[in-house]
Amino acid sequence: MTDNLRILLVDDHQVVRMGLRFVLEDVADVQLVGEASSVNEALIQCRLLQPDVVIMDIKMPGKSGIEGCREIVAQWPHIQVIMLTSFVDDSLIAEAIQAGAVGYVLKGVGTDELIRALNAVRTGDALLDPAITRRVLSMMRQQSPQKNPFEELTKRELGILSLLAQGKTNMEIANDLTLSEKTIRNNVSIILSKLDVSNRIEAAMFAMEHHINDYLPDNKS
Repeated sequence: MTDNLRILLVDDHQVVRMGLRFVLEDVADVQLVGEASSVNEALIQCRLLQPDVVIMDIKMPGKSGIEGCREIVAQWPHIQVIMLTSFVDDSLIAEAIQAGAVGYVLKGVGTDELIRALNAVRTGDALLDPAITRRVLSMMRQQSPQKNPFEELTKRELGILSLLAQGKTNMEIANDLTLSEKTIRNNVSIILSKLDVSNRIEAAMFAMEHHINDYLPDNKS
């Protein structure tokens, strides 16, 4: 970045852009280099002007600000995107962060808050307050696919662990799977290592706690 933060404003409402332009005039070391009323216009301006920061409305006709953020970050990773929103919406903010935005500011933001946001961009900090951050991260975790706790196990090892969790001995497991008892012992040792547990009881408890039956091949859709 240059000494002056070069800003591009993107909002489909001219009055909003006028208000932010007025606020930016009072912010030191900031240069408003352009304005756009749509995502498509913003993409053209980004290519021509190469701003440091894009302040973009999260909701716009046609392509949304979130879609625009995703495209800008993909094409110009050095450009920081701050989303502009009328109110705090956890789901939209979560989408924006996943799209690559560094945070958000509220429409009608005052000079002090805008300076705080732009200073955060300069130092690489996030623009989310702790309460919002916790809610957004929680939402992202809920939306993320759950990790398979048995992903390191082979199909054979998964089957052996399932029988082990039923309380079966090595000999019984060997008979069920038509394998040698030595093979079962070796596989059990490998399973304990992969699950990072000390003994068969801990392995069985791990299997039951994580509902191993849901991960057996015959039960997968």
